[in-house]
Amino acid sequence: MPLYAYRCDACEAEFELLVRSSDTPECPACKSQKLTQQVARICKEIKYPAIAKSWRRAAAAGGDLSNFSKAERKL
Repeated sequence: MPLYAYRCDACEAEFELLVRSSDTPECPACKSQKLTQQVARICKEIKYPAIAKSWRRAAAAGGDLSNFSKAERKL
């Protein structure tokens, strides 16, 4: 079963679910089935923190990190 990230259109909750092809996913908070599938975040291990910081700074300047919180951008 693949793991999917969703955002609920009704209550704006964000969550991940393991979903079979025969299942209809629903929000665990409000049980709504009106969901938007999100792009999965992929984390790559970076051995040099200075390089990671420069990549994040460049991505933030280009607007590529708009779906991350400020706390997540600093990691």
